[in-house]
Amino acid sequence: MEQANKNPRKNWIQIRGLWLLVSACTVLMLSLISLMLASRIYRSTRKMESPKLAPGFLLHDELGRPTSLAQFRGKVVLLTFVDPVCTQVCPNTTHSMTEALRILGPAAASQVQLLGINANPSMTELSDVAAYTRLHKLEGNWRFLTGSRAELENVWRAYNVYIAIEKDDLEHSTDVILIDADGKQRDSFTAPMSYEVINDQAHMLATAIAQLLPGHPHIPTSASNSQQQEVSAGATATVDLLAIGPKQQHVVLGRDQPHLLLFFACWLGENPEMSKDLAVLDSYRTLAIRKGWPSPVAVDELTTESSPEEARQALAPLAATLHTPIVEDDSGRLADDSHVDDMPWFVLTSASGDILWHHYGWLSVTELNRQVRAALAGR
Repeated sequence: MEQANKNPRKNWIQIRGLWLLVSACTVLMLSLISLMLASRIYRSTRKMESPKLAPGFLLHDELGRPTSLAQFRGKVVLLTFVDPVCTQVCPNTTHSMTEALRILGPAAASQVQLLGINANPSMTELSDVAAYTRLHKLEGNWRFLTGSRAELENVWRAYNVYIAIEKDDLEHSTDVILIDADGKQRDSFTAPMSYEVINDQAHMLATAIAQLLPGHPHIPTSASNSQQQEVSAGATATVDLLAIGPKQQHVVLGRDQPHLLLFFACWLGENPEMSKDLAVLDSYRTLAIRKGWPSPVAVDELTTESSPEEARQALAPLAATLHTPIVEDDSGRLADDSHVDDMPWFVLTSASGDILWHHYGWLSVTELNRQVRAALAGR
């Protein structure tokens, strides 16, 4: 202390150096956080400084109607590439597109055309694109185009779409391309596989569309989903959710609440099949009570449903017959924090909030019990 008093300038320099170091670390940490958040945001990737005509094409839509890009001159076009049997990023993308039209309102939406082009080289029939359109209740809201494999490959090349099949899994570009009323490509957006940002994606699309429409319609500000739901199943705090149906059951998720979660959506199957798939959780529940295993909860990923109200109406009769509660993930936060990569998706969580096991796809009760038993034994 005596030495420090004898050299006040040296002491001040040391303090200032320490302060600068702390400040630099803080800036670096904030920058890293910003980058992490940016990786989840649906963002413009190739805004055109000098817009060029978008490549033309002539394909057939889900009703068999010949459809070209040129026939939509005078309208703003949102174009994307979709795998008809995709259950994750494609439904998220098409939902954000239709939600963008809802945000714009009927008058502005009437000046916009949504187009999907088949991205699956193995499923090129009209019935394939018609099934996806029907499943996601997109009838009248868009056109889903297909053609021969050679025709589709020409379009993929023209738009630089990446298509690859590895171990029976199809990977493809997920860009949404914005084309103005003159047929010029103005912007391109890419969507990460995140449920939490779907609504923000829709607002960003709506805002970009509005800039190309006469009068530039006003777009209301989007409330961040992360602000709407501040806690999640993977957080230290807990979240209390009200189950769907007449039982009005409260379900608490989070730390000290081990559960077997099943993330799903109504569009994964029709009611009779859905009832059978969810009934597996009831059979598991019987064994779980006896063994002291985590209790099951079904989670409807509401951010991907074409109509949340219709989803609730469809699930209410099922909820009345099941002992397993059905809750809603209305922001996508639960799915993202549970690292859901597709649907249906099982997640087994411990009392500490750790994920002990996960599985993509439906399971029989025998196989579900076997895999949960193995996961708990390996803790």
